[in-house]
Amino acid sequence: MLLLRRALGEVLRRHRLRQSRTLRDVSLAAGVSLGYLSEVERGRKEASSELLASICTALDITLSEVLREVSDDLARDDRRRRLAPVGFTLAPASLPAARPVAGIAPRVPQPARPVAPVAPVASVGFGLHLPVVAA
Repeated sequence: MLLLRRALGEVLRRHRLRQSRTLRDVSLAAGVSLGYLSEVERGRKEASSELLASICTALDITLSEVLREVSDDLARDDRRRRLAPVGFTLAPASLPAARPVAGIAPRVPQPARPVAPVAPVASVGFGLHLPVVAA
C-alpha cells in the first residue's frame, strides 16, 4: 500500500523537478530547512498543513492541485493492486496472505514415500564394503 506521506513527497518532487529547481532553492523560498524538505520529498517525514502551504507557495501551485495528484496516484496504486495476477503479491510480506480462490482446491503436501531397507554392509579394509550375507 502506498503511504500518504510517500505519495505527497513524490508529487512535490515531481513539481520541483518540472520547474528545474533545486531543493536548496525551494527550501529557501518556503522557509524550510533543506534537510527537512528532502525528508518530506522522500516520504520520511509527515509535513504539517502550514509546511505544505509554504512549499506549495514556493512551487507556485495550490494545495488542492497537490492533493488531487496525490489522490490520483493513490487510486492508480489501488487499481494496480486489485488487478495483480492471482498467485502474485505486490504487498509487503507483513500483510495478511490472500484468501484462496473459490473452486480451486489448495495443494496438500503428500507424506514421504517409505524408503526400501538397505542391506547391512561389512567393512573389510582398504575402503571396501561388502554386503553381509546371512548363512
